[in-house]
Amino acid sequence: MDGTELYRKVLLTVSGSRLVERLTLKYGKKMARKFIAGDTLEQALEETKRLNQLGIMVTLDHLGEGITSLDEATGYKNQYINLLEGISGHRVNANVSLKPTQMGLSLEQEACYANVRSVAARAKELGNFVRLDMEDSTFTQATIDMTLRLHAEGMSNVGTVLQAYLFRTDNDVKALMKAGVNLRLVKGAYKEPATIASQRMSDIIIRYKKMIQRHLDQGKYTAIASHDDRIINWVKEYAARHRIPKDAFEFQMLYGLRMNDQAELAREGYRIRCYTPYGMMWYPYYTRRLAEKPANLMMVVKNMFK
Repeated sequence: MDGTELYRKVLLTVSGSRLVERLTLKYGKKMARKFIAGDTLEQALEETKRLNQLGIMVTLDHLGEGITSLDEATGYKNQYINLLEGISGHRVNANVSLKPTQMGLSLEQEACYANVRSVAARAKELGNFVRLDMEDSTFTQATIDMTLRLHAEGMSNVGTVLQAYLFRTDNDVKALMKAGVNLRLVKGAYKEPATIASQRMSDIIIRYKKMIQRHLDQGKYTAIASHDDRIINWVKEYAARHRIPKDAFEFQMLYGLRMNDQAELAREGYRIRCYTPYGMMWYPYYTRRLAEKPANLMMVVKNMFK
C-alpha cells in the first residue's frame, strides 16, 4: 500500500467519527466552500451560468444522503423537480445527479423507485437527463436494477455510474451497455474491502482504462470522470490515434478542483462537464473529496489562511 492509499483509508476512517463530524460541521463550512457551489438553488444556477460562459457544461447535485424518513425523501424529490424546472427556466446547460438513498433506497425500495421515477419523468418532459449516482457497494445492485427498470419503462434519459475498483464492474458494464444506458465511469471513492474491490491504485487504473476503452471502441458515448492526468492524457491520445471525434465523449471533473484546466479543455474543443453540488448537507461529500488525495487537503488548509 503506497502513501496515497494509506492516506485515503485513514481519512475516510477518521471522518466517520461522530466527534470529527460535529467539529467539522461547526468550524469547517468555510473550508467546504471550495467544493460546494452554494446553499441554495439560485446560487447554484448563477454559478452554472458562469461555468457555461467558460464553455463548461454542468451536472447539478442537491446534496443529501443518509435520510431517516420517507418524508425527507419526498422533500428531496420535490427539490429535484424544482431544480429541473430551474435549469429549464434559466436556460443553462446542465443536467442533474441524485443519490438513490436521498430518495429512500435504504428505507423502502418501491417508495424510492416512485420518487426517482417522478424526477426522471419531469426531466424527460423538459428534455433533460438524470444520473443516478453510485454509492457504496451495499447499494450497487439496487441502483443498477432501478436504472434498468426505468429504461424498460421508457426512461432512457436516465443513466448511472460504474466504479472501476469493484470486481463486479466488468459484468455490470456489459449488461448496462447492452441496455443502452449512459454511464459515468469513475475509479471509485468509497472505502470498500479487499474482497470486493481492488486496493492498489495501479490495478484500479488498469481496470479503469479497460472500461473506458471498451466504451470508445464500441462507439458508446463515454463520460470519463477523473482529475488524473494519466487518464486524461491517455484518453486524448487514444481518441486521436483511433480517430474518435471529440464529441463522442466528455471529461467530467469536480467543482472546485482544477477549474483552470476545465476551462482549458473547453478551449481545446473537448466536452467538459463540472459536477457541481450545492445544499446544506455537505459533510459526507466534502470528506470524500478530501480523501481522494493529500493535495486536496493541503489546498483547503492553505485557503484557511488566505
